[in-house]
Amino acid sequence: MGILLFIRCGYAQPSVSSYSILKATIESRRLEFQDRHAKTDGYAKKKVINEARDYLFSVIINDMFDAWYGTPWDFNGTTTTPGQGTIACGYFVTTVLQDAGFEIPRVKWAQEASETMIMHMTTDIKRFSNRPVDEVSNYLKQKGDGLYIVGLDVHTGFIFKSGDTIRFVHSNYYNPDVGVMAQDLDSYNPFQNSSYRVVGKILGDEMMRKWILGIPF
Repeated sequence: MGILLFIRCGYAQPSVSSYSILKATIESRRLEFQDRHAKTDGYAKKKVINEARDYLFSVIINDMFDAWYGTPWDFNGTTTTPGQGTIACGYFVTTVLQDAGFEIPRVKWAQEASETMIMHMTTDIKRFSNRPVDEVSNYLKQKGDGLYIVGLDVHTGFIFKSGDTIRFVHSNYYNPDVGVMAQDLDSYNPFQNSSYRVVGKILGDEMMRKWILGIPF
């Protein structure tokens, strides 16, 4: 699709209309997967879920994150529009998930402890207490490609692994004017400096089934 861009804090961000088109496109694809899921059974349903997961993973890390990069952080930030207003860390996570088509309580989850939010979505969880960043990196490499939510001492965000790339994507209160950014795990950021880290791999089969069928969490 053609995207109108403007520059803010060094990031190219989409216009409001292009982000609305992106959300509409995701919803259209979700309904396509829903129709295919309804017409199949057994292994064929599993195949639809796998294809839906691959699609959603790609669109979140390549399109949705790109749209949000450069949106400033504020503790009270609740914007639903990339590049306009400010966004707190929890609201960044829940807004992306809601815009990706998940029927979630955006405000409630954003205000909960990050570990509680993670437990709503997955049981594939690993906790690290006073462990080096390399230990978390090795865990992610073993788990493989995918999208994760991480809860920290006083912060939350996404981690994605794609091939050799692992990035922490979050609304960064260390650099509030830039806000949403992608960083290496061992960069100067809340992930590196947190004593406690809980990592949950999302987009599992049950989570994707709810996405396909439009089932609320």
